[in-house]
Amino acid sequence: MDYRHLYDGIEDKIKLANGESVTSINFDNGATTPPLKSVTKLIQDNIKNYGPIARGVGAKGEYCTTMFERARETILKFFGLKGSNSYTVIYTKSDTEGLNILANVLIKDKEDMILTTRMEHHANDLPFRRVGKVVHVDVDELGRINIDNIEDELIKANGKIKVVTVTGASNVTGYLNPIHEIAKIAHKYNALIVVDGAQLVAHEKVNINGNCKEEMIDFFTFSAHKAYAPFGSGAIVGLKEYLKDSDPFLSGGGCVAGVFDESVIWSPIPERYEGGTQNFFGVIAMAKALDDLQNIGFDNIKNHEKYIKDYMINSMKNINNVMLYGDTNYTDDRLGVITFNVNDMNYESVAVNMATEKGISLRCGKFCSHPYVYRLLGVSDCDGYKDIVSGESYHGMVRASLGLYNTIEEANIFLDQLDYIANVMKRSHRKHRKPNRKIRF
Repeated sequence: MDYRHLYDGIEDKIKLANGESVTSINFDNGATTPPLKSVTKLIQDNIKNYGPIARGVGAKGEYCTTMFERARETILKFFGLKGSNSYTVIYTKSDTEGLNILANVLIKDKEDMILTTRMEHHANDLPFRRVGKVVHVDVDELGRINIDNIEDELIKANGKIKVVTVTGASNVTGYLNPIHEIAKIAHKYNALIVVDGAQLVAHEKVNINGNCKEEMIDFFTFSAHKAYAPFGSGAIVGLKEYLKDSDPFLSGGGCVAGVFDESVIWSPIPERYEGGTQNFFGVIAMAKALDDLQNIGFDNIKNHEKYIKDYMINSMKNINNVMLYGDTNYTDDRLGVITFNVNDMNYESVAVNMATEKGISLRCGKFCSHPYVYRLLGVSDCDGYKDIVSGESYHGMVRASLGLYNTIEEANIFLDQLDYIANVMKRSHRKHRKPNRKIRF
């Protein structure tokens, strides 16, 4: 099916280096996604209803407050939690903020241990390093984690691991982790599970409940801008039991029931974690995008993206001088996230050429997952450190990440240009030649 009519901005023309105007191709959905038209319309329609949330008395304020709270119900329903009294939704500005909140709320002592993996985005690693002792499960030669290794670490820790935190899907290889199986193992050893769902939520159906109580996900975080809604909004879906008695990560107005000269009474959850003026448009847009994805159907989403993913991977395997990362033979446990390099060419040069010559947006670098990328590249910490300190950026990859609106026609434009870069243009480029354009990582 063609889903392009559902999205805003994807038919816009851009100018190439030669002056030609073409429709841009976004293969960087792992970084951020374009908005659904329904989301854009919802924001436009509600600009005129601008009012305070849970502050003051008035028609517009009451309307915004109602919409703001109704969005929580939509999000709970999306995750299979309609009518749940055990879970709440806490609004955040990003997945990163959500994980920082959880790290500070769930870990009570610097001696507490946290188990995570070498597959993680920095957002699901660094916050936990600051609050306790982190143990990492390593990846195998193809970049997967083995859940038996997770259980081994839990046994070894003898009850000291309080939290197991794992990505639902890798932003580097697209691997889907068996989050409910991991939850079952974590709960067996009295640990909580946190799932970083940033790369997962727009591509796979997530039912927090699993198939039984032991498989339930305790906390799930995500960002709206990776799920066809605007920047600046995200959420934690989590158990009230572990949130209701902790001090908030961010304090100020809106998160207190009472403030006195020498004491504070915090608001109940979720409000106690939502200090300050909230992002009304971001919240209602996020709920609308999730509702639309539910209505499109995750079987449809999965089938469409899988078809393009498999087509691209199989085609890239047949292009000389292209190096692919992750398992390219068995790909059923991979989302449409494809990382690669061109032999003897700097990864930045490849990405810049795609953008300037064909209007194809890709990501290049280490994708905020440095330890994982270094493992896939076979680069030691020492060489990685030299790379960063020198500023030469020898070690990195190029990433194509797919969305629901992408097409086989776009894939063919990408594949033709990749073949040209790898087998024609590369002859005139010296190894590690740096592009003129500066890339942010």
